[in-house]
Amino acid sequence: MLTYDVEFWSIRSRKNRRKPFELRWRVGSRAHSKSYKTSTQADGRRSELLTALRKREQFDEDTGLPLGELEALNCPTWYEHAIEYTLMKWPQSAAKQRANIAESLAVVTPALVSTTRGVPDPKLMRHALHSWAFRAVRTPDGELVSRNAAEAPPTDVVMALAWIAKHSLKISDAAKPEQLRKALDALSLRLDGRTAAETTIHRKRMVLSNAMRFAVERGALSANPLPRVDWVAPQTEDEVDFRYVPAPDQARALIKAVGTYSSRGEHLEAFFGCIYYAAMRPSEIAALKLSDCSLPEVGWGELILEGSRPEVGSGWTDDGKSYEVRGLKRRARSATRTVPIPPVLVNMLRAHEERYGTAADGRLFRAAQGGRVRSTEYCDIWDAARKAALTEGEAKTPLADVPYSLRHAGVSLWIRAGVDPVEVAHRAGHSIAVLYRFYAKLLRGMQARANQLIDQELDGSRERPEEGRE
Repeated sequence: MLTYDVEFWSIRSRKNRRKPFELRWRVGSRAHSKSYKTSTQADGRRSELLTALRKREQFDEDTGLPLGELEALNCPTWYEHAIEYTLMKWPQSAAKQRANIAESLAVVTPALVSTTRGVPDPKLMRHALHSWAFRAVRTPDGELVSRNAAEAPPTDVVMALAWIAKHSLKISDAAKPEQLRKALDALSLRLDGRTAAETTIHRKRMVLSNAMRFAVERGALSANPLPRVDWVAPQTEDEVDFRYVPAPDQARALIKAVGTYSSRGEHLEAFFGCIYYAAMRPSEIAALKLSDCSLPEVGWGELILEGSRPEVGSGWTDDGKSYEVRGLKRRARSATRTVPIPPVLVNMLRAHEERYGTAADGRLFRAAQGGRVRSTEYCDIWDAARKAALTEGEAKTPLADVPYSLRHAGVSLWIRAGVDPVEVAHRAGHSIAVLYRFYAKLLRGMQARANQLIDQELDGSRERPEEGRE
């Protein structure tokens, strides 16, 4: 019970006591006392309590403490709060989002500590937080808890989590500007110390902000402090580096090399063809069904994309699978995207279906046991194809170093061909803003071509007589 009815008594001296000076006060009907070694300590504490009373703070009758001190005492640490936030978000979050939340909190949490003395290895700390503290599991009775509360972690993980639990700041202290700047600086860096991509920084900052909003909801903070912090993310270059995007002849050679690598390479040749000729994401290709394809014998075909199967660890999904079934990226669950495909891809998909058929659910591409094609498999095949299709010098550079380079190559081809940027963005599943951020150099080049066409039209109009004039 909170009350303003507080009375202080004189400090009592008791001889032959280890702490002989006793401060006594009454809150409501209850008496409280605290002993100190010196009279100065006792008098200082009495002054603190009197100051709180003069500021019109209520006192708690059970503990004898001012409301401000009581709230600070009961305030959770940032680490405790981050776990509660994870558990709150888990049931409604997609598997990929769960992993992103854990990753973001694992980056921020080590920055919000009272000391760095004795801090465990950063990689170990991040693993302990990401894979144990901020990963939820259900107990046999259905309760959602942190993984480290339900399973026995390795000894080094136990020690890392014990250290962070001991030294994590109270959330009221973590919300101070100087501490939040440390957290923001941490989320702007990769583990190797280099600056993270702009999209990564934005995503992790959003998680931090949402966690602070949850603290407001829980009553631990009065307002979200993050918008008041004067901090600007470091400048990064998100634009595609076109020096390492394969040209059309290189892209075709790489896809052909995939098909001649092995029997699995033959099965995945059309998979890589979809990345290049349709600029599809691997997660979208993994969900592609024969019923999604219009594959005429002659001419252009069409794909109607309606879902994706992004690859995540089995620890983030409810069913324990290494992927989740979901809608298209950044779209409503029922949204679709239409992508016209050239005859070369039509023929590749027709040949693939004729030779390999489909999975039981109609998917065109599948693992040997019928599941999702794993990224480790198609990345290994891609590495072998690079060595076969590129020169020794090219293979030592980042040229086409990952399969996703084919998507960049496909989008670049469309832009260079003069396809309207709005149509390019639609086919690739981008927003216009994202398209211009990643492909700005190419689009600026197309502006020069557009200016030339306008000039030609203007010059031609000067030579033609105006309509209606003799």
